[in-house]
Amino acid sequence: MSFSSNVKSELLHCFGEEPHCSISEMTAIINLCGQIIEKDNKICIKIQTENVTVARKFFTLIKKNFNIECSITVRRSSQLKKNRIYVLSVGDKSRRESMLKLLETCSLAYGNNGGLKLNNIKGLFYDVCCKKAYIRGAFLSSGSVNDPEKTYHMEFVVQDEYNCRDLMEVINSFGIDSKSIIRKEHYVIYIKEGEQISDLLNIMGAHVALMNFENIRILKDMRNNVNRKVNCETANLSKTITAAVKQIEDIEFIRDNYGLKKLPPALCATAMARLDFPDASLKELGAMMRPPVGKSGINHRLHKISEIAQQLIEGNGMIK
Repeated sequence: MSFSSNVKSELLHCFGEEPHCSISEMTAIINLCGQIIEKDNKICIKIQTENVTVARKFFTLIKKNFNIECSITVRRSSQLKKNRIYVLSVGDKSRRESMLKLLETCSLAYGNNGGLKLNNIKGLFYDVCCKKAYIRGAFLSSGSVNDPEKTYHMEFVVQDEYNCRDLMEVINSFGIDSKSIIRKEHYVIYIKEGEQISDLLNIMGAHVALMNFENIRILKDMRNNVNRKVNCETANLSKTITAAVKQIEDIEFIRDNYGLKKLPPALCATAMARLDFPDASLKELGAMMRPPVGKSGINHRLHKISEIAQQLIEGNGMIK
């Protein structure tokens, strides 16, 4: 199973403590993957999903909160993958009023095309727990999260701008910085920060998935830190070696074309030490001097030697 499937399997067994939390979670499922069908003065809600986890959760919630019939049919998708599609039909054959009451309880309104939207998002939530339940239902019906081993990415795919705006408002009320884009005529809400995805898993109640996510995130951060340090040390070592090679070339040029003994005593001693110890660091070279010299002092001397070598290369024939 994918990481996203594991999260949804865990959320299948996660229920709010209060009835209004269950209603909020059910509302999200109806709102994001449901449709209203009105015929012969009867109202029916149809939930269509390829995820059996969503079908099971909705069936449980509708039975738990409302005394309304719910039937489930399974069919094959006409697309290439031919996945199973679960269609849940909720309708009261005898009383239209009970279905209208359900929609009113869930703060849902519907249009002539059967599309749904939240009629009063603030009136739906009694407390923070209701918002958490709504996000949990939204993730079950339209969400996914990438394997953290690969990349940090969580998203919710919704049908229209209204639901996108409402869901982002609920998510961002917890301090999450979610963003949205339009992809293939759908609105996609996404989060790419590992810490914020971790927070959202905790908000939804996926605590086992949260621990697994955090373990992977910690290991990735450790690997990244080690790699950064190794790369930094490698770059510094490369710069040190390159500088040392250039210093030795300059010193050898002065020795062969001018003579090291003609240099000032301090520069001569430094040049001789660099030739004898080509791999030594500036600090180690400074410790060899009598009296000892600091890194900046040795660095200044070597720069001066390089300037002298450049003067000789340019053919000035004298040291300034």
